[in-house]
Amino acid sequence: MIALVQEKYQNLSALMDEKLKRHWAACEALAMGRGGISAVAQATGLSRNTIRKGIREIQDPTCHTSEDSQGRVRCPGGGRRRLTEKDKTLTRDLRQLLEATTRGDPMSPLLWTCKSTRRLAEELKQKGHAISHTTVEHLLYDMDYTLQSNRKTHEGKQHPDRDAQFQFIAKRVRSFQRGRQPVISVDTKKKELVGDFKNSGREWRKKGTPAKVRAYDFRDKDLGIGIPYGVYDLTRNEGWVSVGVTHDTAAFAVSTIRRWWWRMGKHVYPQASKLLITADSGGSNGRRVRLWKVCVQELADELGLAISVCHLPPGTSKWNKIEHRMFCHITENWRGRPLVSRAVIVNLIGGTTTREGLTIHAELDENVYEKGIKISDEELASVNISRDKFHGEWNYTIHPREVGQNL
Repeated sequence: MIALVQEKYQNLSALMDEKLKRHWAACEALAMGRGGISAVAQATGLSRNTIRKGIREIQDPTCHTSEDSQGRVRCPGGGRRRLTEKDKTLTRDLRQLLEATTRGDPMSPLLWTCKSTRRLAEELKQKGHAISHTTVEHLLYDMDYTLQSNRKTHEGKQHPDRDAQFQFIAKRVRSFQRGRQPVISVDTKKKELVGDFKNSGREWRKKGTPAKVRAYDFRDKDLGIGIPYGVYDLTRNEGWVSVGVTHDTAAFAVSTIRRWWWRMGKHVYPQASKLLITADSGGSNGRRVRLWKVCVQELADELGLAISVCHLPPGTSKWNKIEHRMFCHITENWRGRPLVSRAVIVNLIGGTTTREGLTIHAELDENVYEKGIKISDEELASVNISRDKFHGEWNYTIHPREVGQNL
């Protein structure tokens, strides 16, 4: 229904003046009944107050506005300018306030925020912006935020410092970016069966000719699996994905980061002296994985970079930046397509782009990564690590060791 109203409005808007537009929108809203005003406002971009004004004028013929009494109608583009046109830094400051508090389903383009519009308005006023909470609400809609109810996506017990950690990470990321130092988000996408297996989603095909796939999802011993581990550059909107064939281990994770640096990162950050990694608390790059820290130490020694790591709080893996800025687009790109070979997986990942300019480079990593590698207390003690005062188990920096130190 909204799409139909939008199409009609696009066809008629050039032929209507301001008064006729609000009267037409009012008629459409009345025909829809309950919720019609909101639906028409969404379809046309007209404000709800404008549509309500049109309804009053239609329902009460004696209702005349000042422009009617003088026989005048404003020219297109008349009226007050949008606040964002007068206040050039408003949108930027609002995005910064939202950045550390944003939540959402990484597979959806819509987002929501845990701050109320009144609280956001107060914080914007402290930054010098003259704005009301209702204007904040309009700006949030324009930025594709929506007011949503709770959904069962909670992954575990919430840590009391959960939001504080998100704010700490956001502050750390901005600090690195201001210093033109690399900031990456890393994670493993789910393992994919290689072969003619069903892949969720649909694609356009000739009617009555769906792609035929296997009835059962049992791993093919010859074709094996594909394990995509990704590195996403938060500043440049670029990604690297290594597709492993054995096991998702810390050694595989750090090897992927190493490949990203030598193939991409080194060339765009030639003056880098440090690197920030944001990662989940679990998995191959988990905060408790000893092998992860030992491998990161080896990488720091090799690159000569101080590598800082910030782990997301437990139970928040869905909000890792790489999930909703890169992995979701990969999933969308190969929806409905059987991943019949590892080459297909690599090509589909590498062919993923977005209108915002996302580019991804993908390669196959056929190295063997063994599971169950034990790290002794002595090996762990050799890691040159400094922990932050705020949750040092989540936030730490591994510094390059001097030549011959702890080797």
